[in-house]
Amino acid sequence: MTLLELVDLTASYGPIQVLESVSLTVPDGGAVGILGANGAGKTTTLRAISGAVRSTGTLRFDGKDLRGLRPDQVAALGIAHVPEGRGTLSDLTVRENLKVGAYLRKDRKGIASDIDYCLDLFPQLQERIRSNGSALSGGEQQMLAVARAIMAKPRLMMLDEASLGLAPSTARSVYDAIGRLRRESGIAMLVVEQNANLAFTLVDTATVLETGRSVLTGTSAELRGMDEIRRAYLGG
Repeated sequence: MTLLELVDLTASYGPIQVLESVSLTVPDGGAVGILGANGAGKTTTLRAISGAVRSTGTLRFDGKDLRGLRPDQVAALGIAHVPEGRGTLSDLTVRENLKVGAYLRKDRKGIASDIDYCLDLFPQLQERIRSNGSALSGGEQQMLAVARAIMAKPRLMMLDEASLGLAPSTARSVYDAIGRLRRESGIAMLVVEQNANLAFTLVDTATVLETGRSVLTGTSAELRGMDEIRRAYLGG
């Protein structure tokens, strides 16, 4: 079943059109990557889905039109957005950040259980549970951003450059945890990532964007086998 559908999506910042024709689908429980150079429109695609930028074209989540909805309304439908830059609430502790992620929920026992799950998924956060967000390392802040999104119990998680600025070993640890989350939870994922090698460990298919347009879509195996993809994104 298709959970998220984009067809000829366009989006602009004022007079500047950033997306011209982006099309992709995310199946329920599936994981899809978005690849592309800087300025290709990857982050804007996620922002359009989450309601942070106006768009035209087809934009549906579980059959519902998302266009015109505010970000809080989109989140309430079951879409969690982990933005580039992580968005850690620096004056709140790790535990308080996690509770903020569950602000739409009323099930206290479920919230407590999910906090325990997040701390099991990211043991480093357990060690820093009473620390303020400002005291965390970059890797710990990224872990917290993903964990905070988990607390919303989304059907779709959108990840924007989860490896950005992280040491290679830390980035792998973050992606290993996200992979475990996918296997155990069935959350669908839409993944923007410059490190295509990492992205391909998680996603089933990917779409390549160039100057705001979808130019290529294929399975991870198909894209890995293409010379132009290896040269542009895999260091081959």
